[in-house]
Amino acid sequence: MMQELLQLWFRSWRSIIEIILLSVGIYYGYLYFRGTRGAKVLTGLAIVFLTLTLISTLLNLVVIGWLVRSFSVFLAIALVVIFQPELRRGLAELGGHPIFSLTSEKRETVHDLAEAVTQLANKQFGALLAIERDTSIRVYEETGVTLDSDFSVELVLSIFHPKAALHDGGVIIRNGRIAAAACIFPVSQRETLDRSLGLRHRAALGITEESDAVAIVVSEETGAISICHRRRIERNFTPETFRQRIGEILLHGRYEDTAPEELAGEVDIPLARDNPLVSHQEERSNDSLAV
Repeated sequence: MMQELLQLWFRSWRSIIEIILLSVGIYYGYLYFRGTRGAKVLTGLAIVFLTLTLISTLLNLVVIGWLVRSFSVFLAIALVVIFQPELRRGLAELGGHPIFSLTSEKRETVHDLAEAVTQLANKQFGALLAIERDTSIRVYEETGVTLDSDFSVELVLSIFHPKAALHDGGVIIRNGRIAAAACIFPVSQRETLDRSLGLRHRAALGITEESDAVAIVVSEETGAISICHRRRIERNFTPETFRQRIGEILLHGRYEDTAPEELAGEVDIPLARDNPLVSHQEERSNDSLAV
């Protein structure tokens, strides 16, 4: 019996490896596209293609079968066009993996960042910071006010003071300097996220979907600290655990993967205050952005 299995393996080991590789690729592709806006398009195309193929095979419909085979080449090109945002984000995420990353933050900057975030949380100042890494986010810097100043705890507290002119929007940190403030970040549109998730957290997730940046969010309502990186969100940090975790990410590149379906489960925030926010006065009352 064992000899027969060995002979079968030697005869078809290439096919077995191909099946394993295809299965792994399809599984991780499903995990990546699930919950995105393109997932429904992909599902619809797959259903139409498989249905036409099955019907043409069972009923021996020669013309329909020829059309399906002919359009399969164009379908592959159409998929690249349709899923261009998802493919771009996937390649950017692969290129931004710590193995290929060339960016590392100085320990002094990480220490000052942790101190600034801790004080923001203690004062319950709503804040959104994005730390640029290998992928440039200058396009979002242009939406805010250019500062190009040394990073300091006092400056961060001044920017995010509720009555400051630049407290709305996000701050971009590049090479240990504050590049810009009051920047507008893209908002994540993933359908798997908890609907109670505020705009600040969605913007933090959005910038990590478009780049390899690390985003930090401080809730104005509760002072809770969150970290977004690699399209994932980690919540409910204490000042001590935040210092440890941000040091691991920025200095040591330790990225623990979290399944996308667990994202909503990690979010532990009140279901109130769902209204969008357009000004500081509304933020104090509705606070959708600062959830």
